[in-house]
Amino acid sequence: MSTNNQVLSDVKIATMTQNGNPYGMLDDAAIAIADGRIVWIGNQAELPDSYKEFETQQLAGRLVTPGLIDCHTHIVHGGNRAVEFEMRLNGASYEEVARAGGGIVSTVGATRQASEAELIQTALPRVDALLAEGTTLLEVKSGYGLDVYTELRMLRAARALPDHRPVRVVTSFLGAHAVPADYKGRDDAYIDEICIPALRQAHQEGLVDAVDGFCEGIAFNPEQIARVFDEAKKLGIPVKLHAEQLSNLGGAKMAAGYGALSADHIEYLDEEGVVAMAAAGTVEVVLPGAFYTLRETQQPPIDALRKHQAPIALASDCNPGSSPMTSLLLTLNMACTLFRLTPQEALAGVTVNAAKALGLDDCGTIAAGQRADLAVWDVDHPAELSYRIGFNPLHARIFGGVS
Repeated sequence: MSTNNQVLSDVKIATMTQNGNPYGMLDDAAIAIADGRIVWIGNQAELPDSYKEFETQQLAGRLVTPGLIDCHTHIVHGGNRAVEFEMRLNGASYEEVARAGGGIVSTVGATRQASEAELIQTALPRVDALLAEGTTLLEVKSGYGLDVYTELRMLRAARALPDHRPVRVVTSFLGAHAVPADYKGRDDAYIDEICIPALRQAHQEGLVDAVDGFCEGIAFNPEQIARVFDEAKKLGIPVKLHAEQLSNLGGAKMAAGYGALSADHIEYLDEEGVVAMAAAGTVEVVLPGAFYTLRETQQPPIDALRKHQAPIALASDCNPGSSPMTSLLLTLNMACTLFRLTPQEALAGVTVNAAKALGLDDCGTIAAGQRADLAVWDVDHPAELSYRIGFNPLHARIFGGVS
């Protein structure tokens, strides 16, 4: 498949829309694509005559889903942290590693030393692994520079990834990720002298789609994050937050007060926070890769999220420390096995709800008018995408109508 104007015929479609069927399923269906957009879907016997002259791809009953969306990654960075992985296996906790000078700060040196070209080239193999499993959209964060110049360099590298691969990228400024060594004990000064000026410069250069932060005992408190969010609000940039991963500081509730797109991790989120997020329309992004890697035991409050009908998204959290994972299919399985999400909830988490977590409405579902970013799978049922471990059933990845 290579043409932009085409009909995908003889397919099952998991539209991920609320059409009354599980997964929004359509059987014996077809999809018409023109100029990179979906222009029609429905029963293939009802295909309008105007699309019958398009090139037709007979897909022999295969499943089509929206292209997968990884809505939380740190995929641009220098170096790796395999040694810290070994430290944790020898008994050190993630927090102990961080307080000893490891963790996020340990990646900063390698990232500061890397050129923009080097950051791009080292990120591409990780991007390729995600694309090979049907991913069509990535969120990429800064946060390993912790100075103005490197934060901007990371964002430029992220923006450049679509020049090298057929993928859509949105960026999040994560200057409030950690306190660098030269500002140790001077957290507020770092926010004032580095983080906020870097945010202003990144915005001026058009490098920022959202502003993120790490609200945790080993990072920044809610009051410090609020100062960054106040600046984002002045600049008209939406916000999101790493919150309640290691403790409950009330960061998610605070973020909901800013109308945050998402709060991510949320293992220690309480019901009050769930209620606040649900009321604000803030998406809860759960990250089983980090939970698994850090061998955590505190699970996110899935039952409370269901009770209050809060949207749940999933992501790889691809990063060099707590989630060196580049597989959304494995993320699906982990979410079901570790957190007891249903396969339907999991697939929604990397499609429709992942799009919501990024503030996007032109992707994540299969409907007329949406981008033609699709994944075609050699499976009989969508649950197979969550069920298998270490197996990739992708038949074709379609990006902007082209595969």
